[in-house]
Amino acid sequence: MKGLVIAAPSSGSGKTLVTLALLRALKNRGCRVASAKTGPDYIDPAFHSAASGRPCRNLDPWAMRVQTISHAVHALAEGADLIVAEGVMGLFDGARDGTGSTADLAVMLGWPVVLVVDVKGQAASAAAMVQGFARFRTDLRLSGVIFNRVGGKGHVDILSQAMAEHLPEIPVLGFLPKQADLVMPERHLGLVQAVENADLDHFLEQAAEWAGAAVDLDRLVAIATAADLVPGNEGPLPPLGQRIAVAKDEAFAFTYQEVLDGWRQAGAEISFFSPLADEAPDGHADAIYLPGGYPELHAGCLAGNQNFMNGLQSAAARRAFVFGECGGYMTLGQGLVDAEGQRHEMAGLLPLETSFQKRRLHLGYRKAVSLSDSPLGRTGQYWRGHEFHYASIVEEGAADRLFRMRDALDQSGTEAGLKVNSVAGSFLHLIDRADD
Repeated sequence: MKGLVIAAPSSGSGKTLVTLALLRALKNRGCRVASAKTGPDYIDPAFHSAASGRPCRNLDPWAMRVQTISHAVHALAEGADLIVAEGVMGLFDGARDGTGSTADLAVMLGWPVVLVVDVKGQAASAAAMVQGFARFRTDLRLSGVIFNRVGGKGHVDILSQAMAEHLPEIPVLGFLPKQADLVMPERHLGLVQAVENADLDHFLEQAAEWAGAAVDLDRLVAIATAADLVPGNEGPLPPLGQRIAVAKDEAFAFTYQEVLDGWRQAGAEISFFSPLADEAPDGHADAIYLPGGYPELHAGCLAGNQNFMNGLQSAAARRAFVFGECGGYMTLGQGLVDAEGQRHEMAGLLPLETSFQKRRLHLGYRKAVSLSDSPLGRTGQYWRGHEFHYASIVEEGAADRLFRMRDALDQSGTEAGLKVNSVAGSFLHLIDRADD
């Protein structure tokens, strides 16, 4: 289970692009490389999988129990020579309580960190930044640096000299030149999804050439070290039913592999259906799961897909458990107003009206406790998860509340989500069960 962590001083340093380039470059060299993404991210893992050819998993030191992280690492290690974990935000940035950073994950696993530093607009000062990051925590091993957006030979010479004089113990693994055509398109929740990029493989090959020519891949692989974790047996979330139908397409793509694996490990059967293709969930399923995604971008299509909508309503009528998270929650409501102000009829299974016309960011880790019994668990069950959306609640009608939520600082004890008979949902993305 040898691994390493790709981190950066801040968001926007290019660590996702560098990680993807390294994954594809290593794969092209015959290395069986697996990957992980730190924190609550549904979008980047799909790019990782495209680059490496292997499933990517999330490792979240704030929201996941140690046994859940251990299970994920062991799953990644099967048939792999190396695990490359991409960090989140800056190396030491995490939840509001100061925990859950990429550094925390690296220390937990005992993996070395390779720092990607954007040196546009600086030269010798970059070495001072690296020095500060190397000394900030004594329990962290900063074992290499990759300089990104390097200007030319003169720039390389200054960076090399500064590192050799002040940090000879930290190797510079590569100098990545500026590459204007390696740009990844974005939208309001992050990168445009991998499944929407028809030219992704060509892009990844270009990125691999860029990294392969500028980074010492042999030295990168050599610094990886083994993690020592005992895998756990309990999945993050209990199965929602014996036969679970999961929505999966461009509108409903935000699922964690650990959750699905946990359900299968517990004996549940999982099937997939595409709401955008007007597919109904399996009529024999005793649970329907609508994960988050981008229903607001496809609201008109979803509203007109009667097979899909009728399938949800039939499932609710036969008392199958229908559960929606974030985008799935909005879909279970009465109506959804898109960015242009047009209202679209949704499934009508929860007394909820949402709007995307006036965007307001809701972002952060959440602690939650169940307020009612459901297949998720009994009243009083604790959870950890995150919230990340721009939608607003226009109206919520009378219904049982699903969770009481607090933020990472144990503040904002608000009730959230709705439950009507066997239908439930909220804006919370559940990640793992918790002790408190």
